[in-house]
Amino acid sequence: MSQQDDLAVLRHRVDELVQRVGQLERTVDRLRGAGGRTNGSAAGRRPPERTELVTIPDVPYNHALWTDSDDEGLGVRDRHAP
Repeated sequence: MSQQDDLAVLRHRVDELVQRVGQLERTVDRLRGAGGRTNGSAAGRRPPERTELVTIPDVPYNHALWTDSDDEGLGVRDRHAP
């Protein structure tokens, strides 16, 4: 194919893509307008409710928590890394 033919095919595909995205947007808008209630599809599910935030104190961690721990990705402390 010539370059002009390739460009014509590409333009046609892009136009088709734009048209299908428009159809998808209209379908999503319609589903949202209907309350998202469909016959058991995933669109009818509600997002999980937000839970309360957990406050993490600024005090340092107890160093005993880290005793005998390995350095992640480096292997065991007394051996060489692979």
